[in-house]
Amino acid sequence: MRARGAGCPAKLLAMGWLLLVGLQASQAANVTAIQEPGGVAREGEGESDTDEEAENDTDVPENEAPAEAEEEGEVQNRTVVKEVEFGMCTVTCGVGIREVILTNGCPGGESKCIVRVEECRGPVDCGWGKPISENLENVRLSCVHISPVNRFKYMWKLLKSDQQPVILANDSAVLEVQRELHPMAFECDTLDNNEIVASIRFTVYTTTELQMRRISRPDTDAVLVFVLTIGVIICIFVIFVLIFIIINWAAVKSFWGAKASTTEMHSELSSMRYKDSTSLEQSPADIPVHEDDALSEWNE
Repeated sequence: MRARGAGCPAKLLAMGWLLLVGLQASQAANVTAIQEPGGVAREGEGESDTDEEAENDTDVPENEAPAEAEEEGEVQNRTVVKEVEFGMCTVTCGVGIREVILTNGCPGGESKCIVRVEECRGPVDCGWGKPISENLENVRLSCVHISPVNRFKYMWKLLKSDQQPVILANDSAVLEVQRELHPMAFECDTLDNNEIVASIRFTVYTTTELQMRRISRPDTDAVLVFVLTIGVIICIFVIFVLIFIIINWAAVKSFWGAKASTTEMHSELSSMRYKDSTSLEQSPADIPVHEDDALSEWNE
């Protein structure tokens, strides 16, 4: 009996342990089942989040593209294309200056505006020039240059026929020469960085030659001034006459109408006088003929 009594509790303990193990296994299965749907949901949420992020990433360039286009349009509107043209050079040879003119993008809406003044060059050889001043004793000659004068170097030469030119010590832009018994020829070379940019020659006549040239040269200045003065006076007179006619057009019209009517009356009177003179100047041979006709009719 004691053995049986001792075996019953052992069986009960074994059965209780088995029940506990089964309960724990069932609880673990339920827990895993509950966790799996949540994980799937979370995975779905993660996929939807990634899709939304991808869509947002695709939408961002589309939104940025118009913004970039607008910015480029604004930049193009702000940057105005500037067109430049160049004015005429002040010299036909040597070195001179010209204007740089802006034809588009001027301030204040102007059609053209001067941007700057720059150097321009022409052919080197300027031929024979004229002195800047002269009298019966000396002559002042000038090289071709622009401001500033000290930018260039100048080389004066005395030209001699069938000989090499003699280089003078004067290296300034202006040379003063005394007249001598024989005419002389000078040449000036303008150099920029040891490069000749202009060359001009001068002839210095003697005092006697200068006097002869002045006498032989016709004094046309006074005649030209007189002709221009007369032309200006005539033009002013014509302008005043036209203004008077325009202001007093009615009086002028009536005057010309009266004059035309008087001319017509004179023409009519002259025509009538001509007719009367022609009628009075008939030949006397015609009168007896008419009398004979009247007598013959009376006899009948």
